[in-house]
Amino acid sequence: MGRMRKRELADLAPGDESPLDAAVVARDSRVLSMVREAVEHKQVLLAFQPVVSATQTNRPIFHEALIRVLDETGRIIPAKDFMASVAEDELGRMLDCLALEKSLKTLAKQPDLRLSVNMSARSIGYPLWKDTIEKGLSKRPDIAGRLILELSESSVLHVPELLRGFMDDLQPRGIAFAIDDFGARQGALRTFKDFFFDMLKLDGRLIRNLNSDVELQAIVAGTAAISNSLGMVTVASRVQKPEEAKTLAALGVDCLQGFLFGAPTVSPPWDERGRRKKGGWRKDGKNRKNNQDAA
Repeated sequence: MGRMRKRELADLAPGDESPLDAAVVARDSRVLSMVREAVEHKQVLLAFQPVVSATQTNRPIFHEALIRVLDETGRIIPAKDFMASVAEDELGRMLDCLALEKSLKTLAKQPDLRLSVNMSARSIGYPLWKDTIEKGLSKRPDIAGRLILELSESSVLHVPELLRGFMDDLQPRGIAFAIDDFGARQGALRTFKDFFFDMLKLDGRLIRNLNSDVELQAIVAGTAAISNSLGMVTVASRVQKPEEAKTLAALGVDCLQGFLFGAPTVSPPWDERGRRKKGGWRKDGKNRKNNQDAA
């Protein structure tokens, strides 16, 4: 049976080579529609995950603010379920703006809090993102020193020239920059040479099987040493086991993040304290509304 006949029987559009291709396209279309509706109605929120010192893990140094969207049923959808579909779309830029806007508002309300927020380097030239950061800092210039902007290594290499000017503008105002998912691409060493980041977050795949892989340990130790020599803080993400945390500390990693220290939550401790002060908690200590955590 010819390829055209197979496509006709499977009811596939031209350009789709298999039912799997058609299913992927249909899924991406549904995801885009869901995210577009959430953005239009601002049905988005932040989940916060703590980042702790490798040598003193009982107290967060800062939190990462992670964007979440609500679907039509009110269910919280984590970024891993939609970000790949919107990364190159304008929706990705709009999500970056909303994440920044909400992070700035949180920092303004919580004077002791420090937050990192993800953005794509593609958002650097997006006018609304620039308006959002300028508006937030014009009202509260003091929060710049408590804001960390995280950019993935892949997006950094996508627009290097724009990024240099962007960092030169914002770093003197107190904003720190972190490179996320470091080590996921072969261009890693180039990133060291071309940019002056304040923080380096190791790709989670470098942490997996760390304790049983001496080559991985050498890579992590070497990266931490280079990072330290350049004045950067090194963060290991996706830490899940106590033995991983112990090994990472011994290898020279400064900070740790992962489920071992807390899952991302839309009900962070500072919000809980505020609800208790306002009488939003029962005498038995249970919240009147169910907390919704979004890992």
